[in-house]
Amino acid sequence: SRLTEQDPTIRVSREADTNETILSGMGETHIEVAAEDMSRKFGVEVHLKTPEVPYKETITVPVKAEYKHKKQTGGHGQFGHVKLSLEPLHRGSGHEFVNKVVGGAIPRNYIPSVEKGVNEARGEGVLARYPVVDIKTTVYDGSFHPVDSSDICFKIAGAGALKNGLAEGQPILLEPIMNVKIKVPEDFTGDIIGDLNSKRAKVQG
Repeated sequence: SRLTEQDPTIRVSREADTNETILSGMGETHIEVAAEDMSRKFGVEVHLKTPEVPYKETITVPVKAEYKHKKQTGGHGQFGHVKLSLEPLHRGSGHEFVNKVVGGAIPRNYIPSVEKGVNEARGEGVLARYPVVDIKTTVYDGSFHPVDSSDICFKIAGAGALKNGLAEGQPILLEPIMNVKIKVPEDFTGDIIGDLNSKRAKVQG
């Protein structure tokens, strides 16, 4: 960007999880000066704030959950019934969706709608509405109505079943971590370790 061309020590990035533009530099004063330069040179209004922490949520125990979406309002009704099993995965695994429905309990053409509902519901966890990661979701059973069932019904049922499962799966918050290597003269080691400990860092060497 034009800003980093003028000052190579400034870094500009985009945090997709929080939809923020992150401005990084060599301290608060450096960032404030860069923001003033940006406002003056480019004619834009710049507001600085502390970046949001991109927390995530996950579950800690395997659970089974279900949701039945059923409405009758005259004429065709709405019906979709989904049973899911949720399992926690290792950190960084993301999300896995598996279809194990047998015997036509849920017609195959509705399975993509179940998955869509599950994925949309993962966007907001039950603890603090952060995205849900590191879980395996298996749809293993359910039921349908030959007239009243539809894609939207199974999307709603998939989302509802996931929300129920997340609530029962002993959910926890995940916070981002990063590895940092610091080289300093020995005289400063104590101060650096103290500063790191105040930030809840784990010093490993």
